[in-house]
Amino acid sequence: MPNRFQLLLSFSIFFFFIQCKQKENTTIFDSNLNTVKYAKGFSIVNYEGYSIVKVSNPWPNANKTYTYILKERKGKLPDSLKKHSIISVPIQSIVVTSTTHIPSLEMLNEEKTLVGFPHLDYISSPKVRNLIDAGKVKELGTNQTLNTEVLIDMQPDIIIGYGIDNTNPTLDNLQKSGLKVMLNGDWNEETPLGKAEWIKFFGALYGKQKQADELFTKIEKEYLKTIEIAKRATTKPTILIGDMFEDKWYLPKGTSWGCLLLKEANSNYLWQETKGTGSLALSFETVFEKAKNADFWITSGQFSTLKQMTDANPHYNQFKAFENKNVYSFSAKKGKTGGILYYELAPNRPDIVLKDIVKILHPELLTGYQPFFFEKLQ
Repeated sequence: MPNRFQLLLSFSIFFFFIQCKQKENTTIFDSNLNTVKYAKGFSIVNYEGYSIVKVSNPWPNANKTYTYILKERKGKLPDSLKKHSIISVPIQSIVVTSTTHIPSLEMLNEEKTLVGFPHLDYISSPKVRNLIDAGKVKELGTNQTLNTEVLIDMQPDIIIGYGIDNTNPTLDNLQKSGLKVMLNGDWNEETPLGKAEWIKFFGALYGKQKQADELFTKIEKEYLKTIEIAKRATTKPTILIGDMFEDKWYLPKGTSWGCLLLKEANSNYLWQETKGTGSLALSFETVFEKAKNADFWITSGQFSTLKQMTDANPHYNQFKAFENKNVYSFSAKKGKTGGILYYELAPNRPDIVLKDIVKILHPELLTGYQPFFFEKLQ
């Protein structure tokens, strides 16, 4: 995953079965169909006694597919598969390296299997924070320089890593030491439902593919239902995103996952015609010229009040959205060590994010609903 600043510029600027039967806590399948529907970065194909998980897009423009064999206790593998990384499932202990992995563990009721994480302060989840306070989750440093000595001593069943490019010597060294490592590319998905579908990746590790599929199906259903509700809107408000950081205004390009959420909410993001999933870096003057009359403004999350905004830049009050107090932020909900819940949970729950946006832009369509992530700045 990118560092916290990179998240601010991309992810946080705003804008992410097959029937089976259970036996002795393992899942037996007899199918050769990919169970993944929206995500582009991984696939799961199930066979009797084992599953094949392929991760094809763990970072932008990756040119290699990583194949993992998830073997059940009594499963028998063809010789042709034994050259790949073989992981015994269901796993009993796990290390993850991004806060976006945490909600999947919780949704599957497997947060107690978490034994290590880099930068523990970033975690917002109350359940996991209680485990941290009890000494059950160890600090592992940073993603790019994980504490290999601690990991080798811990011997977790699996380490879930990610990369921002093809270079990650720490993960390579851990594998050379005999530890099992899987790459996760949830952050690189371009659609909200694609990001959320990575819960199936974790479900496969715990022998809970049916449960993961049911959880995702509920999210998908609510997301699609909210899209249909948004279509009833009689207005299409204009949206400004982000704010200034070190003399540049960072805002997402028009085909990023956050911008897709804005589109699905029946709004007009003012830079929606731009291509790409990264960020634009513009001058204040350029943004002001185009967005001074925008109806709504969703900030990057670095401000908690309107006063904080004008303290940082007195020209913010020249925007119509600021004058009308239609400025929103997702940074209000934080863990007790300062981690912002949105960074952690939003990729797993695009249905909630979309409902929040629809409620903000078209409040008459969701009577009685209170936004979960977003709040209006006072």
